[in-house]
Amino acid sequence: MVSSKFQDLTIVIPTLNEAEAIGSVLDEVMLVGVPRDKILIIDGGSTDGTIEIAKSRGVKVVMQEGKGKADAIKTASKYVTTKYALFMDGDHTYPAKFIDKLYSKVKEGYDLVIGWRLYNRESQPWIYRIGNKLLTSVFNLLFGTRLHDVLSGMYVIKTEVLKELMFETRGFGIESEVVAHVISTSGSVNEVPIEYRKRLGRKKLGVKHGFQILREMIRLTWRYNPTFFIFTLGALLLIPGLILGAYVAYHYFFTGIKYYVKGLVAILLTLTGFQSLLLAILTLYLKRFELRLQRILRSKVIS
Repeated sequence: MVSSKFQDLTIVIPTLNEAEAIGSVLDEVMLVGVPRDKILIIDGGSTDGTIEIAKSRGVKVVMQEGKGKADAIKTASKYVTTKYALFMDGDHTYPAKFIDKLYSKVKEGYDLVIGWRLYNRESQPWIYRIGNKLLTSVFNLLFGTRLHDVLSGMYVIKTEVLKELMFETRGFGIESEVVAHVISTSGSVNEVPIEYRKRLGRKKLGVKHGFQILREMIRLTWRYNPTFFIFTLGALLLIPGLILGAYVAYHYFFTGIKYYVKGLVAILLTLTGFQSLLLAILTLYLKRFELRLQRILRSKVIS
């Protein structure tokens, strides 16, 4: 049954060789009441029949510009004309029944609502669950947030905010850029717990992608909080400073050899690194204060 309540929402599904799942995914989406003309497939060049299956369901299929998931989202931003865009993967991992919950939540005034994945042993191997938790923890530290799942592939965002993105990340790091942009521009983010199922078809995300996502998060810190990034780099001087200091101390106490120059260098490195660490922490708290202040001011303007 097609409902009119989703008229200002576009469901965007990036695909790449998802023939085993895309038919079921589209059937589920339409079953919850989303009209066919509000479903957009962004395909990355599938060769397994994904495109044909999608077209057989009567939905619009657009070939993405470039490669990777980030370029798929970027391509989608050019075609979405509704007020909101909901992204979900085409591998059957995200149940369409949660579309209504995410949509209802974003209409409360949020800029971004993330589907917070609730895993089980069958849906996701333990190494991926741990990796996602670690990456989310790193993101929370870098951006002063308290989110549970910044890498979820199911989220709904205001289209005007989506079009503001710079799309500086590549591949699977795009979700972290979406959240970073919203947070750093004083936008509002919320999370809705959702189920997460075992994917149909071959898994594309590997352990190596986790390190790539971590690298992208660090790059995003430079983009949205460069002062914190610079002081954090300076804090790394603590490592050689302490190592060199331990070397000098060992020889001074156990061999009687005195390294004056090396000792002076060790002291300078350690002091510089320690001061940078304190400034990095101070910068992080100032950033959090700035974001809170922006949200307070924004809420007063809206009210």
